[in-house]
Amino acid sequence: MWKEVLLNYGIFLLELLTVFGVIIAIVMMVLESKKQSQQGEISITNLTEKYKESKKALSQFFLTEAEQKAQEKAEKKAQKEKAKADKKRLKLAKKSKAKNSEQAELEEAQEESVKSRLFVVNFNGDVMASGVDCLRKEIDAIVTLARPEHDEVLLKLESPGGVVHGYGLAASQLVRLKERNIPLTITVDKVAASGGYMMACVADKIISAPFAVLGSIGVVAQVPNIHRLLKKHDVDVDVMTAGEYKRTVTLMGENTKTGKKKFQQELEETHTLFKQFVNQYRPQLDIEKVATGEHWFGKQALELNLVDEIATSDDVILTMIEQKDVIEVKFTQKKNVLKRFGIELEQSAERLITKLLNKSGSSML
Repeated sequence: MWKEVLLNYGIFLLELLTVFGVIIAIVMMVLESKKQSQQGEISITNLTEKYKESKKALSQFFLTEAEQKAQEKAEKKAQKEKAKADKKRLKLAKKSKAKNSEQAELEEAQEESVKSRLFVVNFNGDVMASGVDCLRKEIDAIVTLARPEHDEVLLKLESPGGVVHGYGLAASQLVRLKERNIPLTITVDKVAASGGYMMACVADKIISAPFAVLGSIGVVAQVPNIHRLLKKHDVDVDVMTAGEYKRTVTLMGENTKTGKKKFQQELEETHTLFKQFVNQYRPQLDIEKVATGEHWFGKQALELNLVDEIATSDDVILTMIEQKDVIEVKFTQKKNVLKRFGIELEQSAERLITKLLNKSGSSML
């Protein structure tokens, strides 16, 4: 009998330890996930050098062996001249403290040697504007390096819009560049609508592909309601709040005329703030004409002053490469085991979030 009691007790302890072990493992995985989500690294890619290498490889394909040797000789000569100029600047730097005239000569030489840089950033927006976390890290890096008098930023933007707070923060990240007088150009190849256009309007120049979709300066929220269905089957749903307008419209409760009116008022207020923001950065717009929630293609948007130029981002960057050092800046978050395991479910989760937002009545740009 005692043996049976001890055996059962031992089994119980093992089960208890197993449960605690599973709980501890889950907690550690969650903590690790949160820790990893904040980690990442900035990668820098010199697009100018990549372009030159590609151009060189392609051009050599059509050259004879003798022409290739002549080209290599010319390149070596150019490298020697550059090294000689760098050596001269270093020599002037050492003597600059002794003579004012040499200091002036040094500054002049340095000014001539400064080549402007174009920092390229990508933003592919989803409903939640989840890319804003990477965007803010990229902006952090750029503002510490950029020289307003020499450098500028190009943002390749693609977004159909999404939640107000997410795109409000994304637009605010771009405002940080404006506050530091760093020129900002935004290119749109496919779409910058609603919240996407809220971001685009901050730019000094907006460049759109001919058939890119722009505009949609409006606010939307849809809330399905199944109150009558529940009432038909004698199901009561009690919605209890503290505060007159804590819940204006609901999924399952009865929506009153007062609640709907208040909800519509909140949408109008958000729309007004949206229009004010766009008008602040693009005063040349007839804001009442374009803030109807409509969208337009690139060439139509140009006529309405929603954009400043028609071109693709590829052509813009190729033109800039001839004039500046073009540097792509990208913040990449490290993915732990949990993220890698669930990455295939990302698109499904985004669609689910969109449905939930619509059901809860969350305002979306």
